[in-house]
Amino acid sequence: MKTIISRIQHNSEDSIVYEKASQILKEGGLVAFPTETVYGLGADALDEAASAKIYSAKGRPSDNPLIVHIADTDALYDLSCQVNERALKLADKFWPGPLTMILKKSPKVPDSITGGLDTVAIRMPSHPVASRLIKESGVYIAAPSANISGKPSPTTGEHVIHDMDGRIDMIICDDASKIGVESTIVDISGQVPILLRPGFITIEQLRETLGQVEIDPAIQNGLAKGVVPRAPGMKYKHYSPNAEVTIVSGQPAQVEEKINSLVLEKKALGFKTGVLCNTEDFDKYSADLVIDLGSKTDEAGEARQLFAALRRLDQEEIDFAYSEEFTSHDVGAAVMNRLVKAAGHKIIHV
Repeated sequence: MKTIISRIQHNSEDSIVYEKASQILKEGGLVAFPTETVYGLGADALDEAASAKIYSAKGRPSDNPLIVHIADTDALYDLSCQVNERALKLADKFWPGPLTMILKKSPKVPDSITGGLDTVAIRMPSHPVASRLIKESGVYIAAPSANISGKPSPTTGEHVIHDMDGRIDMIICDDASKIGVESTIVDISGQVPILLRPGFITIEQLRETLGQVEIDPAIQNGLAKGVVPRAPGMKYKHYSPNAEVTIVSGQPAQVEEKINSLVLEKKALGFKTGVLCNTEDFDKYSADLVIDLGSKTDEAGEARQLFAALRRLDQEEIDFAYSEEFTSHDVGAAVMNRLVKAAGHKIIHV
């Protein structure tokens, strides 16, 4: 397949890009596009054949639900049969923005994008390209991250081209994603709201808006075998580079000592090593590649750098990578959630 690659110019010439992308979506094709979180791989959410192409292009398991991207709150009533007060409160507070809500789905939403569940995940992105594409195409866009399933999510157009060139119809490139981790997901289809995936919108913000919000145990422990995932990314290993990633947790001095010991051990065996750390600790490590994710005082900065850092491990052909444990307040909870998944829950406590 020949993939059309277009770059947003932020002028009148962009209309040609939107016209072509809209045509492709309406005809059942696939278009990758930027959002404020990560780049998404989009198809007409109500076209079962089109959404099936997403799973094929990504190599994504079919029981992993997709998020439907919308451009106005009226769409909630079209996609859900049970738009409750909590949904309206969240929409008023956080939309457009990096929050996905899970609601009971309407009959028009195909099972093929919900993993066979009776719920649907819905989000209204704030990125101007995403918003305009939804409006001009006239379709709801089902869009997981635009990467090979299980690999680090794309935060630049170049990441998407690397993974999807030749697999999909069109890639729209713009600037790097401002947030850098996928949206927060909260399930409000039951009696008590449940956080299913941490993101830029924090659990504290959700509780300020809704009151009681529980945290799904799978965020820390992974999904039990045989359980159907209620949201994207809950069941399968995600965000993983080719390198074997290990998180080292504990007091800073002990973490530094342990990581350097592991690095020396692997180097002696001829392997290339990498370390992910904060700015404050950058000079403490002697791996082949040391990646600075940002200051401990800037969790949002860490989030923006994370997926690019994981991809860089592959670019530098790193065999073993070790990561410090990052602070897990606010957006840091999303950073640690993605790192734990990238490491396949492999954590050394020192």
